[in-house]
Amino acid sequence: MDKVVKTLKEAIQLAGVKDGSRISFHHHLRNGDYVLNMVMDEIAGMGYKDISVNASSLFDCHLPLVDHIKNGVVTELITDYMSGGIGAQISEGILEKPVQFRTHGGRPADIIKGVTPIDVAFIAAPTADTMGNMTGKIGKSACGSMGYAYADAMCAKKVVVITDNLVPYPLPYPSIDETYADYVVSVDAIGNPAGIVSGTTKITRDPVGLVMAQTAAKVIQASGLLKDGFSFQTGAGGATLAAAQFLKEIMLKEGIKGSFGCGGITGYMVDMLNEGCFESLIDVQCFDLKAVESIRTNPKHTEVSAMRYASPDAKSAAVDSLDVVLLGATEIDTDFNVNVHTNSSGKIMGGSGGHSDTAAGAKLAMIIAPLSRARLPIVTDHVFCKSTPGSTIDVLVTQKGVAVNPARPELAAKLKDGGIHVVDIFELKEAAEKLCGQPKPLVKGDKVVADIIYRDGTLLDKIYNVR
Repeated sequence: MDKVVKTLKEAIQLAGVKDGSRISFHHHLRNGDYVLNMVMDEIAGMGYKDISVNASSLFDCHLPLVDHIKNGVVTELITDYMSGGIGAQISEGILEKPVQFRTHGGRPADIIKGVTPIDVAFIAAPTADTMGNMTGKIGKSACGSMGYAYADAMCAKKVVVITDNLVPYPLPYPSIDETYADYVVSVDAIGNPAGIVSGTTKITRDPVGLVMAQTAAKVIQASGLLKDGFSFQTGAGGATLAAAQFLKEIMLKEGIKGSFGCGGITGYMVDMLNEGCFESLIDVQCFDLKAVESIRTNPKHTEVSAMRYASPDAKSAAVDSLDVVLLGATEIDTDFNVNVHTNSSGKIMGGSGGHSDTAAGAKLAMIIAPLSRARLPIVTDHVFCKSTPGSTIDVLVTQKGVAVNPARPELAAKLKDGGIHVVDIFELKEAAEKLCGQPKPLVKGDKVVADIIYRDGTLLDKIYNVR
């Protein structure tokens, strides 16, 4: 009595995949994932068409998906993030329906509500037993937390567990247990763990980035939030990680004991936990192998579902208890709206992920960005795509000063009292344009290639093809 089937093809047949099926994947193996391509190649070979793919994120390792779109195997994409390789193709209009971009909190909320139902969830499990108990903490492809797969496992009509480390029943301490699993398939490899590590998960050495990072840490200090019980999340960008490093120095020097660090966890956050800056880490995905090792061995490093991390429909979520979140931007406008979906050419190269969720939940949501990138101003009159509404952004930190949302005059006063160089965001826009000139506006085409769906399910914006 077990759930093991001999081949992936057999599992696909038993799970009932057919033309028009809605299937899902999670992204904890990030740019090292093999499972999505493996499954889609098998489905294509079996002749199925009109498949809807709901993947928590898509990376350049998933570029073969483009061919499946072009030949009609895939006709719908739902995701939270899309890297530039696939994004450039989608921006050309190869998909008939617009991509549905959600947030990391909005995705599980809509799965649970049945807004985006899943017929079959294919879950990459670094270790699983013969009844489908699974974990990401051990195995040759260990990825750490499996937080984004929980809603898929709970709500899909059928769940196929794909593992490259099949162990006897019962697996101790599973991340997701056997009650959700229908079939288990053992394969040679589900991915390359080295691909978990993003190229952005290193502290910047750029002098401009370091200036911004040091300023960001001083802003947190001046805000009054940096005290015992402090909670914090940072992205994996070079400047935000450097800010976390400066923040750690302040916390250690002043003996401040924070409550928790949150989100996608890097080795830098692990260091802050181990050095006593935080009591615990709340981890929805591991950004590097140091974080994978930590979640395996340290009981203070806790795996959580995407629902607990950021769902707006949950009775509470971790983001609602955040004091400070540090975030990046490709553009920010004078109303503090932020774009993290498109590049300077208007082509898709990212996604909200947890950007909107954390900005909505944190007491202080801070954008760290230089005045210009690729000779283009970072501050504009109107962002090309609204990823995160300006009403949830409090501060923009640049190398030439700090702009505070006019809705937060009390914060601006605190920062000035703390010696922070506070300027109007229009001053930053003018300074950027003096450096770079005023760019020509992008000309939108007439085809919608993506819908930006806010965490509460409302349509926030649309992305058009670019002429």
